[in-house]
Amino acid sequence: MTTRISLRATLLAAPLALAAAVQPVGAQTLNIGIGGAITSADPHFYNASPNHSLAMHIFDYLVGRDANAQPYPMLAESWRAVEPTLWEFKLRSGVKWHDGRDFTADDVAFSIARAPNVPNSPGGMGGFVRAITKVEVVDPLTVRFHTAAPHPLLPVELGAISIISRHAGENASTEDYNSGKAAIGTGPYRLQAYRPGDRAELVRNDAYWGEKEPWEKVNFRFIGNDGGRSAAILAGDVDVIDQVPSTDIAKLRRDSRITLSEIQGVRLIYLMADFSRSGEVPFVTDNAGKPLPSNPFQDVRVRRALSMAIQREALAERIMEGTAQPTGQWLPPGTFGYNPDVKPPAYDLDGAKKLLAEAGFPQGFKMTLHSPNDRYPNDAKTAQAVAQMWTRIGVQTQVEALPWTTFSVRSNRQEFGMRLSGWGSTTGEASYLLVNIIGTYDREKRTGASNSGRYSNPELDAMTARAAATIDDEQREKLLQEAVKFAMDEVAITPLYQLVNTWAVRKGLAYTPRMDERTVAMGVRKAD
Repeated sequence: MTTRISLRATLLAAPLALAAAVQPVGAQTLNIGIGGAITSADPHFYNASPNHSLAMHIFDYLVGRDANAQPYPMLAESWRAVEPTLWEFKLRSGVKWHDGRDFTADDVAFSIARAPNVPNSPGGMGGFVRAITKVEVVDPLTVRFHTAAPHPLLPVELGAISIISRHAGENASTEDYNSGKAAIGTGPYRLQAYRPGDRAELVRNDAYWGEKEPWEKVNFRFIGNDGGRSAAILAGDVDVIDQVPSTDIAKLRRDSRITLSEIQGVRLIYLMADFSRSGEVPFVTDNAGKPLPSNPFQDVRVRRALSMAIQREALAERIMEGTAQPTGQWLPPGTFGYNPDVKPPAYDLDGAKKLLAEAGFPQGFKMTLHSPNDRYPNDAKTAQAVAQMWTRIGVQTQVEALPWTTFSVRSNRQEFGMRLSGWGSTTGEASYLLVNIIGTYDREKRTGASNSGRYSNPELDAMTARAAATIDDEQREKLLQEAVKFAMDEVAITPLYQLVNTWAVRKGLAYTPRMDERTVAMGVRKAD
C-alpha cells in the first residue's frame, strides 16, 4: 500500500493517470460530504487540509502534486536551477483567470509576496517560501527565484502555494475571498458561494486551460458528525464522503451501494506540549489544583515519561479499529527521510513513573488535554484514551474537546498546556514538519508557522537548514534521518499514529485516493 515518495523522481514527471476503470462522464452535480471544516476560501489564510482541498478547485499551483504526492508541471511548464541559488520557471501560455484576463509572471510574484503575510492567519504559508530572497519577473511567462543558499526543495515547496491574481487580490482581505469578490483563480472551478462552517458551492470553469471537468456543479458540505457522514451517503444525500468513520468501515464495505477507496496517508496524529512559557502553564496544576510554578514540559524526562505511558498499538487497534499505524516518527516507511531506526516508544508504566519521580513529580500532577472533536477521525476518543493512560502514571488528565474552528484559533494562541493535533507532510519528505511544526517560530525567517507549542531548539534548526541546503539527494536524506532521530529523542512532539485515508463513494463512481488526504472533485469519475 505504501509508495516510496522519492525526491529522486524527476520533477518533470507527468501526474499519474487515473485508474483504467475510471472514465469521464456527462455533466451533472457532485455532492461531497467532508469531515473537516473549511475555515476560509482565502487560499493563503490557513495551511490546513480542508482549506487546501477547496483551494485546489479554484486556484492552480506552479507545481502540482498527484495522488501519490509526486510533483508535476502545472502553471509552470518547466523549471531549472540556473545557478545553485537561482531557479528559473517557464510559465504556461494562454492561461486565463476566471474573469478572462491573462495569467502572467507578475501574478506569481504577487502570490509569493502575499502568501506568508495574511493578517490573522492561524498557521500560514511562510515555510514554503522561506528560502526565497527575491522574485524576478523576467518577462510575462518567465519568473526567477533567488535564494540565499542552495535550496533543491524549492519546486516541491512551491507546490503548496496557490497562485492568485494581482488585479483581484491587491488590497483584498480574507473576507473578500470568502465573499467570492477576490476568489478569481485559474482553476477548473469557480467559487459560487461559501458559507463558513456549512458549505462551499462551485461551478465548472468552462474556459479552463486543462482537462474539462465532467461536473457542472460541485457542492462541499461540512458534516462534522461521523455518523452523519455515513448516514448521508447511505441515504444518497451526498456522492462522496471523506474521513470514513472506523466504526462504519466494515458495514459500508459490505453495502453493495458503496465503494471504499483507501491509501496509506502521510497524516500524523500527535501530541504537543506548551513550550512558550517557563513559568505557569494553562490547565496544568499540582494535585491540589494550584498552578505549578514552572513548566513541567520543559523537562525532557517528563516528555519521555508521558510518551512511554501511551499504548500506541491499543490506540491503533481499539480506537482506530485498524485504520491507523502506530509510529514513533512523522512519516510512513518508504518516504524521503523516514528513519528505520526510530521505532514507536515501548510502553513502560514503571519506567514512566521513575522518570516523573526523577523530574520532581513522584506524585504526578494534573492537566487538561485539549483536542478537536470534528477534525480527525476519532480525535476526541483518542484524547480520552491517552488521558486514561496518563492518569495511570499519576498525571491526572481530563479532556476538553472543541470544534475545530475554535480549537485551531486557541491552539495557535498558545492557550493550551497540552494538545492533540495532526499534520500531513504533503511534500512527502521530512523537512516539511521540521520547518513548520518543530522549527523555531520566527516570522522573519518564516519558520515554525504551525508551531502552536512553540518548541525551539537551535541545534535542530541548524540540522534542518543544513539538510535543506544539501543538493545531493542521498546526503540530504541522511541528514534528514539524523534530524528525525534527534527530534524524537528530544520528544519535540509525541507521535501516536499515522492515518490510512479512506473515502466512500456511491455505486457507479470511483475516487482516486490521495496520500495527502485532500478530497477533490477532480478525483471523482464514473466507474467503468
